[in-house]
Amino acid sequence: MRALHLANALIGFPRHLAQHVGGFVLTRGALDETVPIGNAAMAERTFIEWDKDDISVLGLLKVDVLALGMLTALHKAFDLVGKHHGRALTLGTLPREEAAVYDMLCNGDSVGVFQLESRAQATMLPRLKPCSFRDLAIQMAIVRPGPVQGDMVQPYLRRRDGLEAVSCPAPAPEHGPAGELEPILAKTLGVPLFQEQALHIAIVAARFTPTEADGLRRAMAASRRRGLQAYEGMMTQRMTARGYDPGFAKRCFEQIKGFGEYGFPESHATSFALLAYASAWLKRHYPDVFCAALLNAQPLGFHAPAQIVRDAREHGVEVREPDINRSHWDCTLEAAGEGRYAVRLGLRMIDGLSQNAGQALVEARREGLFRTVEELRRRSGLPVDALEKLAAADAFRSLGHDRRQAHVAVRSVPKAKPLPLFEHVGEVVPEPTMSLPDMALAEETVVDSHALGQSLKAHPMELLRPRYAGLGIRTCASLQTAVDGVRASVIGVVLAHQRPENAGGVVFLTLEDETGTASIMFWPSVFEKYRAAVMEGRLVRIEGRVQRLEARPGGRGSSGSAVHLVAVRILDQTPDLKRLTDGQPSPGSGRDRAASLPARKPQGRPARAASRSRGLH
Repeated sequence: MRALHLANALIGFPRHLAQHVGGFVLTRGALDETVPIGNAAMAERTFIEWDKDDISVLGLLKVDVLALGMLTALHKAFDLVGKHHGRALTLGTLPREEAAVYDMLCNGDSVGVFQLESRAQATMLPRLKPCSFRDLAIQMAIVRPGPVQGDMVQPYLRRRDGLEAVSCPAPAPEHGPAGELEPILAKTLGVPLFQEQALHIAIVAARFTPTEADGLRRAMAASRRRGLQAYEGMMTQRMTARGYDPGFAKRCFEQIKGFGEYGFPESHATSFALLAYASAWLKRHYPDVFCAALLNAQPLGFHAPAQIVRDAREHGVEVREPDINRSHWDCTLEAAGEGRYAVRLGLRMIDGLSQNAGQALVEARREGLFRTVEELRRRSGLPVDALEKLAAADAFRSLGHDRRQAHVAVRSVPKAKPLPLFEHVGEVVPEPTMSLPDMALAEETVVDSHALGQSLKAHPMELLRPRYAGLGIRTCASLQTAVDGVRASVIGVVLAHQRPENAGGVVFLTLEDETGTASIMFWPSVFEKYRAAVMEGRLVRIEGRVQRLEARPGGRGSSGSAVHLVAVRILDQTPDLKRLTDGQPSPGSGRDRAASLPARKPQGRPARAASRSRGLH
């Protein structure tokens, strides 16, 4: 009985407690006289033992500091623009409302752009077609559980497209003026999209008192929305009694429940819109800077570094491989002639190489460029395993070594540094040369993908494509022009999985081949049938039907559309990657896999619920 009592007491409790990423609490006297303070695991970090609800009850002032990776990326980008393009920029001085920036977004060109790179946001862009900062704020708010659960998205789009008249719901004449909701809903075409609009409707249309409204707000913010259901009948019944349409009243409360999951107040949406515009402006005007800054701020956003690099190259940016004599720890810009710059990948991109090792190499290079592997080892003090990682990443090209020659040179270096008596300080001993067969392009590509998470030499599908001839397999690029509803199949490398919390169990997968990327959608039943192939496959073949979400007419940008392949079957072709390097023939047909894996729990918020694959690992 005691166990049952304790179990019931724990129902609704947070699963675990964690400290906020940043913030502070203000009290009249010393903080430690008011609340216990503990030391966090990170050095020089502390936390208080009360949560936000405890602080609110006591009336203490709490200020949260929002930490976003994009702020780091923008800071690094502005520094690069100033250094290489001679232009001092800040969030406050960026040129505003540039048509070219909105045209780019309306065409769905949003890889790396803050918030707008997620699958749901990228799909909405050609439908909403933002053409102003106000539109960007609405774009931020509309792809959230609140508007989606409240069925507010389609009405807003129809009204924006002129397919539905703009109107505000009204009470019966005897219960209030017809336009009582117009001040609340006018700026969103009569459709509530922001969190505070839903609360204002409760106050105005359902006549909530300030105490009731505050209780509703607290219930929305509480862990697991405890107590929220108590307000449903109160709000819907009061609105209906005043003559509001029962369906509208129900949708409003469904929206409130959605905001309890994750919704945006207008101030939050506006702040995010500023960062979205700033990152889009940099992508449009300085794609070289944008690429380097995003890579230097990793982990960040929805897309893997390989996708960021690919997108930059598609925008005309030259990207160069890491090199011991040219790379710094961060990615940098190098002159590429005619006022252009190339992105030099930094040592941070090499899998397994520690930052300490990378910085030791850069520091030792201040004395002059390295001429041999042995000189690099002697001057930098790097252990042999770090040299092996550099060799695996093909980073010795400036010494005239290809990947195989570099591996041989590294293996000739003694495991331990020589004793001082036998160390020839300043003497460079020429390394013996030996003739080694060139590594095949296919092997180079796969090894690059393991060492860097990508290959600048070729894409695996570019080399595998002939093996699948005659199977009717489309490229990812050609899928974008396929007719809605047609059956199609594609093969590519898996870049990312996503299972948004508000998508009803639908799983999304991003596939890449030598022509571009494709968005794959799995209904829950199909995902369960092919779970192992979806989650474990690195190279997969997808068969399904094309689904096109047409862009709305007019507005900026082209008349493109968002395209998905709704999967009905998946074949794991991962063994072909091994055949790519050992020369074995491939039949071109995969194998169905339906092994049982533990259920994958949805992760994170809708726009960030993604698990990435690093290259071909």
